[in-house]
Amino acid sequence: MSEVTAVPLRPITKGSLTKLWLGIAAVVVIGIGAAYVGTSKQVAMAMTPEEFLAANKGGDVVETPSGLQYEVLREGSGPKATASDIVLVEYEGKLANGEVFDSSARHGGPQPMPLQGMIAGWTEGLQLMNAGSKYRFWMKPDLGFGPVGVPGKIPGNALVIFDVTVKEVLPPQGFGMGGGGMPPGHGGM
Repeated sequence: MSEVTAVPLRPITKGSLTKLWLGIAAVVVIGIGAAYVGTSKQVAMAMTPEEFLAANKGGDVVETPSGLQYEVLREGSGPKATASDIVLVEYEGKLANGEVFDSSARHGGPQPMPLQGMIAGWTEGLQLMNAGSKYRFWMKPDLGFGPVGVPGKIPGNALVIFDVTVKEVLPPQGFGMGGGGMPPGHGGM
């Protein structure tokens, strides 16, 4: 006959069971978060610009009568630009899926942008900002690049998102442009 040696098992203590359940809950929360982050870009691309903007409303996001949405990330104290001014800006432009299509960093740093001749969302949005401000703008297609877009960079009828910092506001004469400005539709691209 064989002899069986019994090994006594200690009962699970109450504190250990709580730690086990907390660990399981943490893993589930991390998994849900990873699934959300992994699919948020696809969800944003599946929405029409109108659906995206409707979902984006509220909280700190303000919508103007034209439909331009913006959030103040940092409010500056300098002068505001007028439609005839030139602004020195740092910016990053993205599609709704987060893909960056242009930035001032790609062009060597802050860029001078005349408000005349820019896309409608820039002309409107930059006039809301004081020098030193940083805003995020969400622009529906008719305030952005319209039904044509920018071939190879921005699809037609795309919602575009810009993070913009106004470094300085310059009158046209202060930049040596004498009010002529850049060619219409330049758009900083």
